[in-house]
Amino acid sequence: GFKTGVLTNNWVDDSAGRLFTATLMNLLRRHFDLVIESCQLRAQKPDPEIYTYALDALQAKPQEV
Repeated sequence: GFKTGVLTNNWVDDSAGRLFTATLMNLLRRHFDLVIESCQLRAQKPDPEIYTYALDALQAKPQEV
């Protein structure tokens, strides 16, 4: 009964190695219930907004995680 998630502080990768980054993120998604990328949410750790978003997405309360 546990849900798992990843919060990343990342950026839109427009480098030559972006295929590697995209592949890595796809692999991560297979192993976690939730993957939050700061570049897509436009909030990053330690901004409370990213944690609030994660809690809402996981339907969890702070004391449960």
